[in-house]
Amino acid sequence: MIHQYINNGYHIILDVNSGSVHAADALFYDVTAVLAGCVADMEKPRPLSAEEKAQVYERLSGKYRKEELDDALSDIQELIDAEELFTADVYKDYVVDFKKRQTVVKALCLHIAHDCNLTCRYCFAGEGEYHGRRAMMSFEVGKKALDFLIANSGNRVNLEVDFFGGEPLMNWDVVKKLVEYGRSQEKEHNKRFRFTLTTNGVLLNDEIMDFCNREMSNVVLSLDGRKEVNDRMRPFPNGSGSYDLIVPKFQKFAESRGDRDYFVRGTFTRNNLDFSKDVLHFADLGFKKLSIEPVVAPPEAPYSIREEDLPQILDEYDKLAKEFVKREKEGRGFRFFHFMIDLSQGPCVAKRLSGCGSGTEYLAVTPWGDLYPCHQFVGMEDFLLGNVDDGITNTKVRDEFKLCNVYAKEKCRDCFARFYCSGGCAANSYNFHGSITDAYDVGCEMQKKRIECAIMIKAALADA
Repeated sequence: MIHQYINNGYHIILDVNSGSVHAADALFYDVTAVLAGCVADMEKPRPLSAEEKAQVYERLSGKYRKEELDDALSDIQELIDAEELFTADVYKDYVVDFKKRQTVVKALCLHIAHDCNLTCRYCFAGEGEYHGRRAMMSFEVGKKALDFLIANSGNRVNLEVDFFGGEPLMNWDVVKKLVEYGRSQEKEHNKRFRFTLTTNGVLLNDEIMDFCNREMSNVVLSLDGRKEVNDRMRPFPNGSGSYDLIVPKFQKFAESRGDRDYFVRGTFTRNNLDFSKDVLHFADLGFKKLSIEPVVAPPEAPYSIREEDLPQILDEYDKLAKEFVKREKEGRGFRFFHFMIDLSQGPCVAKRLSGCGSGTEYLAVTPWGDLYPCHQFVGMEDFLLGNVDDGITNTKVRDEFKLCNVYAKEKCRDCFARFYCSGGCAANSYNFHGSITDAYDVGCEMQKKRIECAIMIKAALADA
């Protein structure tokens, strides 16, 4: 399968099955486009046929000289022989019976606090309540969650635990105790915990920053961008904005992180479809590791993103990609989460096919110890998997989540982006289509554009 597009003046050819990317000239691009219409994926390399070459001569002889076409065809044949163009899909048989695959739990999202000190207007967690009640996780429940993770992680050494909310800093003492407990178990069980934290920053202080810099592999700092954008969507309960309080704290925290990971993460809505300005605002504030995600909300919400917004949104990603390249070449670059793509190795096959592993390898834990497929399913009783005392008892739902892969989703099978997005988010699929094996169409279009931009950036920087 071949995907071709032109972005920022670069002619990009992606061989989907092999992952090979070619930045081509217009001649090579046009010849490949003709062949893509008549050459099927090859189970093994073979010479181009006379009929296939004839198609190229017939379609392009008025635009290019025969010698030029011959040279391009020769170059394409070399790539075919190297299995970098028109390659076979070697992964389709990998998921013949995906429900039978053995999985281990490798990550937990601990809902350390079902409460929050902000009233973000788009919050899927209902200000921390998650369709239920406000509550704080006790150390005892958190300890059982870590014990569950250790016991169900098989031979896997590296385990991940994210402290999430609501707002986790509202239950900070328990966070510290759970980190201490996790560290105390590492040597005995041959495990290593990678702790992360997501915070709105309201309660950040020097003690918390110092602790996180010692113990947290990553921190996610929630900020929506420019002051007017952030304060419209992320106010305090009294209606006042949060920007002026949290930005200085985030700047200090990011500076103190050194070479440790952090991301300033925003959400854009219909109110700021010009979100590239918000990403660049992050960069201008001195932040180097950035992310901004589209809001996912019911269509009736006034801030929800709709299909008619896509042209502007896709254009914003193009604008952002061009500025990303410009700043990188000027020595003032930054990292943008959706432009971080590895073209040389990338994730393992299972990751490329099944994505985040929600419901199987990745679970969310409520303050009272219930287990859900991920944080976005918390409170939906049909998706309750079990609890930290009894483990996973609803194996039927768990096994359904094993089917969240690019070959079980009809919309993904012939999509060029399938090995990059891994089929997208199961929660978004369910919220918009009532099925975890469908796909959120608006989100798909945005993801495809982000992937195209990320590949273009690689080509542009390699060309620098």
